[in-house]
Amino acid sequence: MLFLTKCFGITASDAERNLDAEKASYPEIVTNVLLMQANAAAKGRCPVTRGTHAKGSCARALFEVLKTPAEREGVLAARLAKGIFSKPGVYPAIVRFGNSDANRNSDYKPDVRSLSFSVDCSALSGGGFGRQDFSLQNAMTMPINDAAAFLAISKVLTAKSPGTGLRSLALRDKLRVIRTLLLAQLQSRKTVKAYQQLRYWSTVPFRHGPSDFVKYSATPSSNNPAGPLKKADPNALQEELVRHLNEDEQMSSFDFGIQFLDTGKMTYWGRQMDTNFWIENASVVWHETEAPFHTIGRLTLLPKSQILGGEAEAVYFDVTEHASPDSTPVGSMNRTRWHGEVASRKARMQAGVTLAGRASSQDPLG
Repeated sequence: MLFLTKCFGITASDAERNLDAEKASYPEIVTNVLLMQANAAAKGRCPVTRGTHAKGSCARALFEVLKTPAEREGVLAARLAKGIFSKPGVYPAIVRFGNSDANRNSDYKPDVRSLSFSVDCSALSGGGFGRQDFSLQNAMTMPINDAAAFLAISKVLTAKSPGTGLRSLALRDKLRVIRTLLLAQLQSRKTVKAYQQLRYWSTVPFRHGPSDFVKYSATPSSNNPAGPLKKADPNALQEELVRHLNEDEQMSSFDFGIQFLDTGKMTYWGRQMDTNFWIENASVVWHETEAPFHTIGRLTLLPKSQILGGEAEAVYFDVTEHASPDSTPVGSMNRTRWHGEVASRKARMQAGVTLAGRASSQDPLG
């Protein structure tokens, strides 16, 4: 089975990876990301928007680093207490719930949902950084495995037609694309539920101190309130979130957990793999039965705190630029996606500046 998955792009050893080729692919990936972003704007007949997660809603929240339970005292407590999690505290946060697609589709179109949030760490004594960003989705892994798969799928999505793009690829890249599309379909075919009642995962790993690697998860409280979704409303998820923020007395919260990479216990098709296997293959699941999550924080929404207009449009998340030294992202997909995300953000921000300038020239009062 390992041989079969390798045919579809899973890399089992460092000998199968080519960092130079990965770096060489960044410019073409950026070009394709910007083209997909422009195509989405043209299709929607709207200004350039976010390259992914185009449709979403922002609000304010609090992120609490919890006190370590007594049963975790000792080695585990020390292992958990890194970076922003080094001591208990409560920090302001901005959250954005959204749909993963680059188009502003109906909320009932199959899609992966996202929860991204930014924690203001400026009050953290000795932190040396202003904020820490997190980006999570209601899927355990990324469907795109690595830079090679990213480049291949971007070629298909920017071709004159998907069939034309697929035929232009080498056999290994064709298999990468097929695997990516199948995983994306499986991840998006889930029951539509309110944002505040979904569980989210980071999908990709991060450092946790000098020697550990982790993934993150945000698990909704069992009593997070949500009203019935309006079946005929294409914006049902957005409107339910706003209703919740403005009307419910109890605000939703999420237990934030970290999952340690444990090569001594984790297996892939029954085999133990080395550290880089788990880091470099973004589409491979870290099974919780082998590596459980440890709750270390809590994210709680604030009532009547929706962020609107230009302030919401200016919100962005960057897990590379906004990370403590103890929590930097690792792996091929983290390295690769950052280049596309930065270029996409600059294109969106520039489009916003241009539109604002036009509005200002037409109406001095704005």
